[in-house]
Amino acid sequence: MSTAEPPSPTLSAPRRIALLNVKFSPNLGDGLLSECLEAELARTFQTIAPGTQVFSIDLAGRRDYPAIAPSRRAAMIAVLEALPAAMRRLVTRAALTALVRLRLRGHVRTRLAGCDAVVLGGGNLLTDADLNFPMKIAGALRQAARLRLPVAVYGVGANRQWSEAGRKLFGRALGAAKLAYAAVRDARSQAAWRDLLVPQGVRPAILSGDPGLLASCHFPRPPLPFDAPLAGLCVTAPIALRYHATGPEAGSAADARSALDAWYAAAARALVEAGFRVALFTNGSPEDRDYLDAMGPAWILAAKGPVTMTNPFADPAEMVGFIAACQLIVAHRMHACIAAHSFAIPTIGLRWDVKLDSFFALAGRGGYIADTASLDGPALTALARRAAAEGVDRSALEHLIASTRGDIARMAAALARAMQPVKAPA
Repeated sequence: MSTAEPPSPTLSAPRRIALLNVKFSPNLGDGLLSECLEAELARTFQTIAPGTQVFSIDLAGRRDYPAIAPSRRAAMIAVLEALPAAMRRLVTRAALTALVRLRLRGHVRTRLAGCDAVVLGGGNLLTDADLNFPMKIAGALRQAARLRLPVAVYGVGANRQWSEAGRKLFGRALGAAKLAYAAVRDARSQAAWRDLLVPQGVRPAILSGDPGLLASCHFPRPPLPFDAPLAGLCVTAPIALRYHATGPEAGSAADARSALDAWYAAAARALVEAGFRVALFTNGSPEDRDYLDAMGPAWILAAKGPVTMTNPFADPAEMVGFIAACQLIVAHRMHACIAAHSFAIPTIGLRWDVKLDSFFALAGRGGYIADTASLDGPALTALARRAAAEGVDRSALEHLIASTRGDIARMAAALARAMQPVKAPA
């Protein structure tokens, strides 16, 4: 954390700042971090330019949280997964090219009208799954460059699994941007940025806190239940783990589904044995909801205890309200864990992607992340009891939240300096 940066300038008029993200993804973790960044950046700008408006532009062209309804997403992932790699790249690239040209370009151009600055962040945006984010981000930043708007990158995740085309798209887009600030959310992302982008002329990135850590600052905490403590067991579909994973889950054998089916049944029972009421929930992704709907009743019967299924959440506020009423969260999904940690709720992470390991290391909870293959029922019961008894280090959490607020304030100051008019020489 730097202490030598110049103070934030005071701007003469309110500004409009657009965030590029996937706020309206059905995975409400994306909406959670987007809303936290919106709220905190707007709060920070009240001392720089009162009345500043901060809003999000969804990189898929969405304008609101999706209705809770049947989806073809899981079927589409299954089809893509079944294609040969070369064919999959051709199909997805054709579809993304059409999306960027026919929908996203006009959407971003219209939404950027009258804006003064752009922020790319947060979320796992600097990743390359069939050129999805490289093409969308390049298309959006091209519009920002056309308007000569200052750009900041904040709190993003980056991995190294980029295709050559993806590397060039990211490098050209960020290299052409008026990049006033660049920060990523963990050391692995910083190393990937250094090795893949800096050689292309992009400025180095510093570290920053994930905006989801501010959930407890911008969402209310509901009253805690008076009966037995509640554990939230976040359900993630095996097809999502295989398609998006970058770790050992990627490319799992065909029997991964049955292994995960059995694990969730055992996990629900283990949490009951640990003394919890258990609520099965998802972050909202359609494939996760479908998986829970299909398997939840069987898991409830197998648990032989107080286990229920939550209704789908309409937006991040509903999801955070549920998480904040729990006394333990067990999840693959990172932002279920981040939101819980923000409210000082103990979490147990289920390893599947290095981004989750990075967060648990940052939070000082490296002893509470495990592979499902090694976390059987008795082990989970013991770990859940230990997590509940130990709780969360409040002092460390307060420091993490304060550091994240400071990170966002430094980004705001950099943007404000970039938005100041250049004075003509005397």
